[in-house]
Amino acid sequence: MIHTLSIKDQHLHGSFSNEYQPILTIDSGDSLRLQTPDIQWGYSGTMDEERVVFHSKENEEKPGHPMVGPIEIKKAKPGMVLEVKLNDVVPGWYGRNWAGGNKSWQNDQLGLTGGERIQLDWELNPVTMTGTSQIAGRPFHVALNPFIGLMGVAPAEPGVHSTSPPRYCGGNIDCKELGRGSTLYLPISVEGALFSIGDGHAAQGDGEVSGTAIECPMDLVDITLTVREDMHLKLPTANTPSGWITFGFHEDLNTAAADALNGMVEWIQETHRLGKAEALALASVTVDLRITQVVNGVKGVHAVLPHGAIR
Repeated sequence: MIHTLSIKDQHLHGSFSNEYQPILTIDSGDSLRLQTPDIQWGYSGTMDEERVVFHSKENEEKPGHPMVGPIEIKKAKPGMVLEVKLNDVVPGWYGRNWAGGNKSWQNDQLGLTGGERIQLDWELNPVTMTGTSQIAGRPFHVALNPFIGLMGVAPAEPGVHSTSPPRYCGGNIDCKELGRGSTLYLPISVEGALFSIGDGHAAQGDGEVSGTAIECPMDLVDITLTVREDMHLKLPTANTPSGWITFGFHEDLNTAAADALNGMVEWIQETHRLGKAEALALASVTVDLRITQVVNGVKGVHAVLPHGAIR
């Protein structure tokens, strides 16, 4: 079955909690077609349409990223895995990103803390897949690579949790590989999974170095959610058009890299029936370690094994 969700306050929230009531209950294998607001909780469908600002149904004092959900999936139980297949991702017509000013890791390192915080306004063309912004009086153009920054299920821990740091059950991963044609696998830690999605990005480099990608609304996000009983994961994993991906998240970049690498080595072990040292040797000549982002409180690293790299 295909379910359609519109943007409205009753469908949005800005934090994670396993106590939030689902906005929709679906069967495993069902698909959803939805729109997502921009990072500032607004949405405009066309250049001539007034931008409408939405609010969280949970009334948080300081809501984080606007997310659609939670979505309950029948028969999803802790220990299982939720497969999130991204069938299509279509960005809206506008986007923004920011740099400098506020105190942050990257602004401290580059001497930009306390200075001017600049905003780039982007006009997005989903047909030509380009974005254009006027910078210092000149038009600059970039290629678009639309993807979803935030996909996660509710954590097992009680209480209300920020959307900013990614964690074992997903969340604000901000991996530019998670676009159309990709599949993300999330460890389920609560009954029903309670899946949420948001934070559309039109383009981003690995690292998300200013703290923001081209943050944009999504005119269409088409996903299929399937409960997998045959998989067992400790951290998110993905199968993308470019290859298999494992993730690591930690305040310490070395620990994040180790977790991503260990996940990939274990995947090679299981897939090819090898010892761990043998799998690590193969990983050393085939796997790329990439910095997903350095700006979300915990740093992210993803290990990429290109399809066909090991035959």
